[in-house]
Amino acid sequence: MAFGWQYDNNPIESKETGSVSNSLRKALVFCFVLFVAATPAFAQDGGSTSFSGAFGAGLVVIGAAYGIGKLGAAALEAMARQPEIAGNVQTAMIIAAALIEGFTFFAIYVCWQQNPWTP
Repeated sequence: MAFGWQYDNNPIESKETGSVSNSLRKALVFCFVLFVAATPAFAQDGGSTSFSGAFGAGLVVIGAAYGIGKLGAAALEAMARQPEIAGNVQTAMIIAAALIEGFTFFAIYVCWQQNPWTP
């Protein structure tokens, strides 16, 4: 404390806890409101209909990546806590990831069918 430095390593009492998630939440709400407000302007020339499929496909991919990431993290944590059940956890994780990917491919296919430039 000779130079006035203060180190606060307690995350419970830290004021910065959750500031990134709050900023991200505010940014996502702002983008959603912006897209909803701009939809009537795009609808006059058909711009929102050509944009919706690509936007939906992007959301599907982001959601699937987040879900599989959380699934993998939880499975690895479970295997680290109880190494003797690692085989069962790994099998269940692979089956769940395959189901998520299957639904993701179907959702992307549906989104691509909404785009007018799809061959």
